Amino acid sequence: MTATPDPVPSPELLGTRIAATDWTDAVRAAGQLLVDAGRCTTGYVEAMQDAVRDLGPYMVVAPGVAMPHARPESGVLAPGVAIVTLASPVAFGHAANDPVDLVIAFAAIDKDAHLATLQRIVSLIQDDATLGALRSAPDETTAAAILRDHHDPALNPSRSQQ
Repeated sequence: MTATPDPVPSPELLGTRIAATDWTDAVRAAGQLLVDAGRCTTGYVEAMQDAVRDLGPYMVVAPGVAMPHARPESGVLAPGVAIVTLASPVAFGHAANDPVDLVIAFAAIDKDAHLATLQRIVSLIQDDATLGALRSAPDETTAAAILRDHHDPALNPSRSQQ
């Protein structure tokens, strides 16, 4: 049984209109939500930033959307997904999908959970209406309601998927 996040995110795993001067700030903001929720260590956030430095902006998976993550052994404590919308887009260095204004950071406990979480996040990324509403959400409570309406099981780490 692989633990994956729950369908409806709690507002504490969401950040709206966050100020970031560059991609490191954007990754740190999303990662800090995971840390504050007890889903990972600060070392995991640093590993997400290292992944961008070492491997390039491969995690910028769609126009304006980045999905930073790292290996479980880098500090995952529990499965989790944090979503941050940025006040102003930032460049990650991706030729086709920059600038980024939506950061979906995730922590998975193993390879199977990683793949399951990726599949569920892709469902969100493919829903243009939900992405548009999320990007314009004025606060975390509104963002949570938008995601609850979308009901994607990748976004709330409080429950295990069986």
